[in-house]
Amino acid sequence: MTTPCIITVAITGSVATKKDNPAVPISVPEQIESTQAAFEAGATLAHCHVRKDDGSPSSDPERFSLLLDGLRKHCPGMIVQLSTGGRSGTGRERGGMLPLAPDMASLSTGSVNFPTRVYENSPELIDWLAAEMQAHDVKPEIEAFDLSMIFQAVRMAEDGRIVGPLHVQFVMGVRNAMPVDREAFEFFVTSLKRLAPTATWTGAGIGKDQITLNRWSLELGGHCRTGLEDNIRLDRETLAPSNAALVERVVDMCPEYDRHPASVAEARKLLSLPEAA
Repeated sequence: MTTPCIITVAITGSVATKKDNPAVPISVPEQIESTQAAFEAGATLAHCHVRKDDGSPSSDPERFSLLLDGLRKHCPGMIVQLSTGGRSGTGRERGGMLPLAPDMASLSTGSVNFPTRVYENSPELIDWLAAEMQAHDVKPEIEAFDLSMIFQAVRMAEDGRIVGPLHVQFVMGVRNAMPVDREAFEFFVTSLKRLAPTATWTGAGIGKDQITLNRWSLELGGHCRTGLEDNIRLDRETLAPSNAALVERVVDMCPEYDRHPASVAEARKLLSLPEAA
């Protein structure tokens, strides 16, 4: 049997606005509604940021709590992953929501250049975020923007700072960071298999490259990330009408690679997470 594909929907980041695409969900109720539609379309993991009323990035634990409660109510069993990314805050405030004990949280294990700034993750902050995740039984998703981050994640798993098995997301297409390159992508995959044979992985492509990484991931046995955080279009001319539409595109591609979208139970088993309550 082929491995089911876990479809992650990244519902809203901190860059795209309703001016860019009216479908981008900003408020917590909008995010819950959009995620529920994506869940019903086939997504089983939600990657979540929150925003202030004016649409700007937020690290407010209260907003995260409202979102988490809503998703648990309307998307039963869906894996909820909260972002500790640098756009939402600075320093330890980025992990202020971890005591809410989501299923997962993102963890970048190094720094990288972004389009207009440095996405800074100091060794001290990485260790603190990892310790908080372990204290609250939150599984990290390693967001790898280059090869060194994979090696660092493996070291952290070996010395106990991360509880395995690892789950790694390869991010490609961010300007000034790792470009979309097939040979580099395959090297990421083979390196992870060599260093951490029990690890699982997801491919994430930014903008027009989202569908490319979806296809490569399906082909090579990994999992897929999609959603309006990374890409607001279906193609060059057409804005994506919803997160659900981007999920449906991945669902429709799965049979081409003899794959099927993972159910909640399958996704949780693949990621070594507890069964849904």
